[in-house]
Amino acid sequence: MISARRALRASALVAVVAVAYVGGVVTGVVGSHDPAPVERRGVIDEAADRIAARAARPVEREALERAAVEGMLRALGDRWSTYYGRSEFSSFRSALEGRYSGVGLWLRGATGPATGIEVGSVQPGSPAEQAGLLPGDVLVAVGDRDVSTAGVPAVAAMLRGAEDSTVRIAVRRGTATRTVTLTRATFPTPDVSVERLRGNIVRIVVSAFSRGVGADVQRALDAGTGAPVGGVVLDLRDNPGGLLDEAVAVASVFLDGGPVVSYERRGRQQETLDAFAGGDVSTPLVVLVNPSTASAAEVVAAALQDRNRAVVVGTRTYGKGSVQEPSTLSDGSALELTVGRYLTPAGRSLDGVGVEPDVVVPPGEVPAMAERRAIEVLTGLVAALTGTGRG
Repeated sequence: MISARRALRASALVAVVAVAYVGGVVTGVVGSHDPAPVERRGVIDEAADRIAARAARPVEREALERAAVEGMLRALGDRWSTYYGRSEFSSFRSALEGRYSGVGLWLRGATGPATGIEVGSVQPGSPAEQAGLLPGDVLVAVGDRDVSTAGVPAVAAMLRGAEDSTVRIAVRRGTATRTVTLTRATFPTPDVSVERLRGNIVRIVVSAFSRGVGADVQRALDAGTGAPVGGVVLDLRDNPGGLLDEAVAVASVFLDGGPVVSYERRGRQQETLDAFAGGDVSTPLVVLVNPSTASAAEVVAAALQDRNRAVVVGTRTYGKGSVQEPSTLSDGSALELTVGRYLTPAGRSLDGVGVEPDVVVPPGEVPAMAERRAIEVLTGLVAALTGTGRG
């Protein structure tokens, strides 16, 4: 069982900064409440009034307001900044607690020659998996809306909705495009799973950094202390990120204080988030990553790499190093804006670069190859520490 002291540490971290999205779900900090704006009418209000009054095709004022806000966000040239309607923001906050209603897709910006938004991973047992969607599929449309130029958070918001409601999406795979209709479901998200591998190796899989994941990883490690542990594989493959405070909590399981990540915001001094004291610094550790390891997951991998606590095995990660924070508007809707960039303990920015593994598994290899390589590396670490092995 997790000790009371560690449980207290896991719940005490108050630095809450969002760094990532979970496909079909966007995760981040609890939104700040900005002061109510001073009533002022300008050209946007004037234009909305005239469109509503004179345009041949009537448009609801709410739709005009949304279009205006989304247009302002496009002027930022930042694909991570987005706008949420009131119900969308409610789903956003539910996602922070590890539950959401959607189709089971995790999204990312397209890689390689493709452009737009593509599927990063598919949640097992989800409507998306049942429809045969695969990582790498490129989203062309959601409902009647072309999403080829939309940002990841905006598309994720379109995929969420009430349980049992339906959404029609068009996806492209290679040169073929097909349309499927998915029925949304509510997902509890058990984001940590554990298994014992040969050689008493414990594999801890973290699929996203939702609320409570840090404590779950600590429990997983504590549960293995009753028997000899031949090392830990922390599997962050296909982890699109989540809450930065949970990323710090996970890193704290394997560190004894010291820096995990720094972030800088406009007009403010750089702030560093440190690991809690008292983590396990002796158990051999390998971190598994792939191109769908993003954001908060990259924070953990980079911190453990920079601090010489773990060997990182796999393929270069996604490279999302920006920090998003939502703030509520007067009607309950919200803006999520990029407010800064984060840096690793060694001062590296991962934005557009990602984490380069210490032991590289060539892209395109089957996942089992990366797992075998991780076990080989971990076995070598254990042998080096214990003085065992063949001479």
